[in-house]
Amino acid sequence: MPETPFYIGQNDTGSPITRDLKDAFGAPVNVTGASVTFSMRVKPAGTVKVDGAAATVVSVGIGRVRYTFSASDTNTADEYESEFECTFSNGTIQTFPNRGYIPVFVQDDIG
Repeated sequence: MPETPFYIGQNDTGSPITRDLKDAFGAPVNVTGASVTFSMRVKPAGTVKVDGAAATVVSVGIGRVRYTFSASDTNTADEYESEFECTFSNGTIQTFPNRGYIPVFVQDDIG
């Protein structure tokens, strides 16, 4: 199933991106004890804008995670592709979504 696009205005920082991480079968991923990062690059496979920045675990049982953008993350209007990466307490690493990317659109300011 395609990921729902995320829209944010250029230079905005007040709308964090939140996702519920799911495995390949659509089941929630328990992220107890995991550390999570967020990465974003210009689509397709272009310049990296956010490189493994720390994300917040909001709810461990359902795998809800959040990343709050900084001003430098949204200062350039463009279309991006993004992902969350979890490092679990046992040392294993998994990237979400497990197929494709989360589309992020930074819309330019009018004035």
